[in-house]
Amino acid sequence: MTSTPATTDQDAAALLAVCDDPAELTVRLCDLPSVSGGERRIADALEAVLREISAGDGPDLTIVRNGDALIARTELGRDERVLVAGHLDTVPIEDNLPAKRRMVEGREVIWGRGACDMKAGVAMQLAAAHALRDPSRDVTWVFYDHEEVDASLNGLGRLAENHPDLLDADLAILGEPSNAGIEGGCNGTIRVEVTTSGVRAHSARAFMGVNAIHAAAPILSTLAAHEPQTVTVDGLDYRESLSAVGISGGVAGNVVPDACTVLINYRFAPSMTGRQAEEHLRGLFPGHELRVVDLSEGARPGLDRPIAESFARAVGGTVAPKLGWTDVARFSALGIPALNFGPGDPLYAHRADEHVPAAEVVAATRALLTFLEPGTTGRAA
Repeated sequence: MTSTPATTDQDAAALLAVCDDPAELTVRLCDLPSVSGGERRIADALEAVLREISAGDGPDLTIVRNGDALIARTELGRDERVLVAGHLDTVPIEDNLPAKRRMVEGREVIWGRGACDMKAGVAMQLAAAHALRDPSRDVTWVFYDHEEVDASLNGLGRLAENHPDLLDADLAILGEPSNAGIEGGCNGTIRVEVTTSGVRAHSARAFMGVNAIHAAAPILSTLAAHEPQTVTVDGLDYRESLSAVGISGGVAGNVVPDACTVLINYRFAPSMTGRQAEEHLRGLFPGHELRVVDLSEGARPGLDRPIAESFARAVGGTVAPKLGWTDVARFSALGIPALNFGPGDPLYAHRADEHVPAAEVVAATRALLTFLEPGTTGRAA
């Protein structure tokens, strides 16, 4: 979606008017549709808001734009730097905009596309940036595009390639929905194709051939019998999983097939590299052709770092492992410990009834401010 200077001014003014109310800010961010590939309008509005914040009574921000991704950095010379990131795009709309504030089971929620994944996290960032006056740590705010689509388009990946120096930090916080609690690091994921071969024959004379689909039975048996491991990394227990997620084979209804492919997904603990995960799979299926079709490294949470421990204390509660893959892995690849922290239940992400508790957006914003600048929470709801 394109925007004009007048539209941008109106959008920015609407956001600035509620920056001290993270819940209402979430509503207004949701009402700027930003399905992947259509982030221009919301990026324009956020850039204008960040420039207004920089011109205000808080710290100056150095603002860099790359496509529809934004970086805004304080340059205060603090001993530590924290990076807080969130993606601007959403999955397609399903008659769930404009956003609404509703009562559900006795609590107020914000309902609408992106409310959970992750306009609430972006609201947390923007409200905190607006409230900060004298942060104890330098802060880098990152807002990026194309998270919900092919990894090659990911705006954070583009920033890491074009501006790695601007992403340097002692700790990265990604505002993915985590029920306003900390989920550390993430499992890695690898998908492989394991192929069996046979000999074609007429199915009426099957004894003349070798059935490749039948030959896949030991592969499926290995998967069915596999017991997932739980691996402790930096004090968090990451449960692994190994699953067949697809199978293909067959030529015709009267032909013994000469090839069969089983697609396997392995979610591995962040203590293991992608190469080690591949070798583990090759060891499970010796004698079979194995081809890697997708691989994303995991991320250690870095909870052994004092700055990560300090953030955990500020947020409170129990730190849990992130079993799914998120963009924290991109920070881990840069040598930056990374945590997932944002309002919303990830189980509601991408659903038609996507929503986030209003109180959770406020609580997450206050917790982030407590970490960045104790005593500022009153300036953000």
